[in-house]
Amino acid sequence: MKPINLSKLRTFPLSERKSMASLEKTLVDPASPPPSLSPANQKHVARCAADIYDAREAAASVVYIYGAHLIKNGAHLLLDELMKEGWITHLATNGAGVIHDWEWAFHGQSTECVRSNVATGTFGTWEETGHYLHLALLVGAIEDEGFGQSVGRMVTEESLTLPSKSELESQLRDEPAHPLAPARAELLQAMTRHEIKDGLHDIPHPWKSSCVLANAIKHNVPLTVHPGIGYDIISNHPMFNGAALGRAAETDFATFGGSVERLDNGVVLSVGSAIMGPQVFEKSISCVNNLRLQDARPIVKDHSFYVVDIQDGGGWDWSQGEPPKDNPAYYLRFCKSYNRMGGSMHYAQCDNIAFTYHLLNELKSL
Repeated sequence: MKPINLSKLRTFPLSERKSMASLEKTLVDPASPPPSLSPANQKHVARCAADIYDAREAAASVVYIYGAHLIKNGAHLLLDELMKEGWITHLATNGAGVIHDWEWAFHGQSTECVRSNVATGTFGTWEETGHYLHLALLVGAIEDEGFGQSVGRMVTEESLTLPSKSELESQLRDEPAHPLAPARAELLQAMTRHEIKDGLHDIPHPWKSSCVLANAIKHNVPLTVHPGIGYDIISNHPMFNGAALGRAAETDFATFGGSVERLDNGVVLSVGSAIMGPQVFEKSISCVNNLRLQDARPIVKDHSFYVVDIQDGGGWDWSQGEPPKDNPAYYLRFCKSYNRMGGSMHYAQCDNIAFTYHLLNELKSL
């Protein structure tokens, strides 16, 4: 089977895309009245806030894992408040969570009609999105930066500075076994193949003040990104580079583990992340426990999970433990995985904005 030639993909300016949402109409103001909550979800919020308060008193991690819809729904400033007040110590998202956040900051608009654009071969083929996100990862990699830090720095500084090709060639000749040699080679190849000039590239981000990536940098909160190869629209671009994505994700996975290492008595919130959150977390905590046991230390314990999604949890009461395999609820990864990770797991069937909004207000009242 002959593979397709992705380098021949035709891309289009973001300005030509019919975006379905604007930042002005989507961004949630933390000072506005929050959506209402059911009594059951009010209890979840109150218990979650109390657990977060205790975690911060104990200097334990509070990890907030989220899917792209939280950003598409405009939660930027809610997360900013949670970071600013020190309630969240780590943010983690998938590739789409970064893409929408970046497009809001750069373009002020995001989201496209998947159905119609797939039919015309234009879904995801947006020049600036694929170009600048890949370039940020390629440049960040030669500084040993991960996905979230690379893109967050580009937004914060509104620029990228590329070394000359001759400098990269010299480094590769002089230090072929250097740990950063693969990253240097990838950047050199991309600059050559796509005729990218060295030096300063000004990249204005007019809406960066609400950008979660930029605000995480400002508050010194790690924001890690856990993408899949071929999952995201930046795959639909001639600059698509699986090595760059994988290298950045590897760095972020290790950084995520650093927060899991400090999770004893801590809290994990998984908000609208049905696949990435539970899958990444279960591997990370296993790595942390592996390393701890080698040092004769106890495994991670006394942590709590708050899983938030609008699905009904398969109609299963997860406080009763894991359902049997013949129950469809058994196959809900976002509940089952966390239920197996030690600690206590609480499932809230709730809108992600509403839960986060009320959680912020509850924490402010403590």
